[in-house]
Amino acid sequence: MEHLDHVHPRLTGSPPSGPGTVVHDRGWSRDVRNAVRCAGALLGLLLVIDRVAGSLDWWRGALWLLLALLLLLVLFPVRVSAGPGWLASRRLLRARRVRTDLLVAVRPVDGVSRRLVLRDGFGGRVELDPEVLVANPDLWHRLDEDARRSEAAGTLRCGRSALHRLAHRLDRETALGVFRASGME
Repeated sequence: MEHLDHVHPRLTGSPPSGPGTVVHDRGWSRDVRNAVRCAGALLGLLLVIDRVAGSLDWWRGALWLLLALLLLLVLFPVRVSAGPGWLASRRLLRARRVRTDLLVAVRPVDGVSRRLVLRDGFGGRVELDPEVLVANPDLWHRLDEDARRSEAAGTLRCGRSALHRLAHRLDRETALGVFRASGME
């Protein structure tokens, strides 16, 4: 059987990178501090209640500490970063990376929390909250620039309309932010 190279574009090469061109989620450190504060507040509250009740001992303290650590794990934010041709999502125990210059699909997922799923031609998959892109124009600019490159190359087959809707939303919110900053509300 003959292999048809002209049907699917060839996806080769390593992820492009460049010094000093990586952008990160600017609100990530604030979100980490908030997660630590919530876990610390829960631990403190549980220890105080148990102490007042007179039932605090070492194993109950360890149990409350474990519960606070579990809450920290649940609340710990995803670190999103992007460079030329890639976008990465890092959690505590795993990191995922997608080639944004070789995207094949972009799919919004609605539900309890809205997500944007990006897939590249190498099988890479990143799932992120669209609010991260709204709050970080530099991240959005990287993604949009590379997605346009994917679209022009013909690799982006699914999700063009989702990206265009997100772009319109970001334009509206940016314009609204400029309007509010000028004091013309």
